[in-house]
Amino acid sequence: MKTTEQQFLNSLEKKLWTSADKLRSTLDAAQYKHTVLGLVFLKYVSDSFDIRREELTEQFKNEDHEYFLDPEEFDGADGEEYAEAIAEELEERDYYTEVNVFWVPKQSRWEFLQNQNKVVITGELEVSEGGSSGGKTKKIRSVGQLIDNALEAIEHDNPKLKGVLNKRYTQLQIDQSKLGELIDLIATVPFKHESLDSKDILGHVYEYFLGQFALAEGKKGGQFYTPKSIVSLIVQMLEPFKGRVYDPAMGSGGFFVQSEHFISAHKGRIGDVSIYGQEYNHTTWQLAAMNMAIRGIDFNFGKEPANTYTNDQHPDLRADFVMANPPFNMKEWDTGVSDDDPRWQYGTPPSGNANFAWLQHMLYHLAPNGSMGLLLANGSMSSNTNNEGAIRRALIENDLVECMIALPGQLFTNTQIPACIWFLTKNKSERTNSRGRKLRNRKGEVLFIDARNLGYMKDRVLRDFTQDDLNKVTELFHNWQSGESYEDEASFVKSTKLEELEKHDYILTPGRYVGAAAEEDDGVPFAEKMALLTGQLKEQFAESDRLEAEIKVNLAGLGYHV
Repeated sequence: MKTTEQQFLNSLEKKLWTSADKLRSTLDAAQYKHTVLGLVFLKYVSDSFDIRREELTEQFKNEDHEYFLDPEEFDGADGEEYAEAIAEELEERDYYTEVNVFWVPKQSRWEFLQNQNKVVITGELEVSEGGSSGGKTKKIRSVGQLIDNALEAIEHDNPKLKGVLNKRYTQLQIDQSKLGELIDLIATVPFKHESLDSKDILGHVYEYFLGQFALAEGKKGGQFYTPKSIVSLIVQMLEPFKGRVYDPAMGSGGFFVQSEHFISAHKGRIGDVSIYGQEYNHTTWQLAAMNMAIRGIDFNFGKEPANTYTNDQHPDLRADFVMANPPFNMKEWDTGVSDDDPRWQYGTPPSGNANFAWLQHMLYHLAPNGSMGLLLANGSMSSNTNNEGAIRRALIENDLVECMIALPGQLFTNTQIPACIWFLTKNKSERTNSRGRKLRNRKGEVLFIDARNLGYMKDRVLRDFTQDDLNKVTELFHNWQSGESYEDEASFVKSTKLEELEKHDYILTPGRYVGAAAEEDDGVPFAEKMALLTGQLKEQFAESDRLEAEIKVNLAGLGYHV
């Protein structure tokens, strides 16, 4: 991204978050998240609609365009009849849906909300039900009701959004004037930029807010948000360029968004990818659907929010790419799940930990040439309790594990549990992947990467990766896959045969295999170095004795004898 574009987005996000956060005094972060993001979505569909209206207005007046309306057939270019004809045409739904722009009824348009939110604080407003003109009417008596009505009207006129929008503004325990202030604040989001379109700007704002809310909510918020750099790493390594992409624990849809960024950056078409997801939490499911709709990404998130284990929304799916950050070490996950479930091909996962249930569920939904990447707690690499060791051994013996990455600590807002990334594939044979990259035969090999020393502290508690870190790991993996320019590097990366894994009892911790970095010889003879070090140690012992004696004297002076 150009520097000017990044500066524009940075200044925009700071302004929005600082201002929005001032209005949060009466709501907790979880409520406020949905309040803000619902309005951001409403602003997006309204602005997209307005941009299309401007295009159409120009097309109606352009005699070279197929939509041209000849003023001579009315009362001239400046006549009232001609203006009315254009206004009438602008309200034809097909002009918008033909270019994948959501149809927005008048009472859902941002201009209407801004003009009327002050009115309903002190009075009432009568509107038609369902967004259509004519028929039944209803009275609006609060800003919350005004927003809910706008969302209901959009859902009514756009079946694809049915059940997606979070229509709970009337129930919010918040000062109505503050809700009105929030409408005025989000109205300041500028969607005109010389090189960024409205979708890019709003998508960035939405993604930024998701991250900020995850930080604000701490452990709870992190459940729906995976740090962007980790998502980017998995996407870069798997290269989901064409085919079916699936996330069975999708949260707010971060893997899908990053896949779109990857495809766009490499001049591909997002239409070449089919998106499938599942999420148990209803409001998070809504967040993900809005996240896709903002970007114009077609998606299939199942009929409803549902438990992945007991109500699989995509039972027949065999995906080309599976990516996920499921909850770590999830307990009591198997209520209602049979021990004979066909997903447990490599062993029945224990009730007390869902790590290998997630992994096997993903494998079950993987196509014959598919690849997958998932985040799991470090214990998954070495645990031998409750059948986990046996499952891991079966995965290795069936040559499904392709790469293991050990991650540094402090990457997540919601947990301090050390994590790793598993990359698995059903086909290590020589072939060409969807990106056009030629892969060598990797049967019987696993790549281990110890990335614990990568990254930087972005603040006192959170670590992050730089883009250079991500590129370094990605290039290592791709070079190893293709057999070009790859070399082992002590303490960092090692290509290992399955026989060596067997010697280590099928433990997959990268540190066991990458070894330690060779230390440079400083040229000082051992005897000389030991003499120097023991001399320093003697001096330190003497200083320790002196300080101990001084402390005892000081304590005695206070009446305490040690």
